[in-house]
Amino acid sequence: MSGHSKWSTIKRRKGAQDAKRGRLFAKLIRAIEVAARQGGGDPAGNPSLATAIDKARNASVPNENIERAIARGSGALDGSTLEELWYEGYAPGGVALYVRVLTDNRNRAASDVRATFTRHGGNLGEPGSVAYLFEQKGYLLVEGEEDEVMSVALEAGADDLRATNGLFEVITDPSQLPVVRDRMEGAGLHLETAEVTRLPKATVPVDRANAGRVLRLLDLLEDLDDVQEVYANFDIPDEVMEELQAEV
Repeated sequence: MSGHSKWSTIKRRKGAQDAKRGRLFAKLIRAIEVAARQGGGDPAGNPSLATAIDKARNASVPNENIERAIARGSGALDGSTLEELWYEGYAPGGVALYVRVLTDNRNRAASDVRATFTRHGGNLGEPGSVAYLFEQKGYLLVEGEEDEVMSVALEAGADDLRATNGLFEVITDPSQLPVVRDRMEGAGLHLETAEVTRLPKATVPVDRANAGRVLRLLDLLEDLDDVQEVYANFDIPDEVMEELQAEV
């Protein structure tokens, strides 16, 4: 499993118990609103919106809040104007970070992101400095028997399948994510994750000395109110990840 995907899954499991719910809800609602504005209010034809809705439901965001966010994004209701911004930079050890921001205040977002990079051993880069290292993909993390997962994934049109630690990463074209997800669920397979995300084309090995610093910067960026997602290309050894997991 790619390091960032693994760390995100660990945090999601723990976050179900101790996340700051108000801040989490606000971020999830923002994501729904922007996805609806960019691709329309029908999740069947908008994979990004479908992903945002799934994340919100998994976090127990009330359906009425989800529906209002879709309505605002698609223009049926008035709402504040949210701007999508991207910041690019590096964490300790040369790890690339690609930061997605949804904000109603560009200056505040820029100041917060810049200060977090600077104070915690990172460096902001120029536009385009790391974006090319990531590609948009549908990503599913599936639990099940290998033969069954492989059969369903291939039949549904998945691009790739990777076994890791008793789970399977299924990679798809973003437009195929709803189809693959529905086939997996229809086959009775348990999905840990099903989302449109950005995956690194190549990863950077990170040793124990830098691993904690990298994850600390990642977590602090994700905690910023305006930051929606942080994509990273680190590869931390399983034994180091297990040590860090115990500290979460």
